[in-house]
Amino acid sequence: MGTSFSQFVQKISSPIQFGFFLATKLPAAFFVGLRLKEIDETQCSIGVRHSFFSKNPFRSMYFAAEAMAAEMSSGLLAFGHIYNQPTKVSMLVVKMNAEYHKKGTGKLKFICEDGIAIKNAIAETIQTGEGITLICKSIGINEVGEAVATFHFTWSFKAKR
Repeated sequence: MGTSFSQFVQKISSPIQFGFFLATKLPAAFFVGLRLKEIDETQCSIGVRHSFFSKNPFRSMYFAAEAMAAEMSSGLLAFGHIYNQPTKVSMLVVKMNAEYHKKGTGKLKFICEDGIAIKNAIAETIQTGEGITLICKSIGINEVGEAVATFHFTWSFKAKR
């Protein structure tokens, strides 16, 4: 793992540190109860459970709670790859598409495996100074391994000079 990415992982890897990160930077995600399950340079998984704070009136998870977990699975990879870089890089979601396959109930896990593509896009914007867009996929699976939803987030990365 790259040094700055490893430092980022170390900083957010404990539940207390991750909870503090959410409470101060993304309070809605904190109240929904997002949990960091696993992260390395290539992939990230975020857990969310059906609860009072994530429910809808149809006995399933509110779509926005699923979207938060899915977005975070790609966003943390981007945060990790820009963490402590000498050149600052801005990041922004510019588009999102979602497909819902099943009702989200119980515990869900959203997995993004686009870490290397994110790393390369960030390296390209740092090298060229041009804005880069990248589509990242996050798949939500339930406790029995069934796909519940698939999200595609278009991220924009731009090196700040």
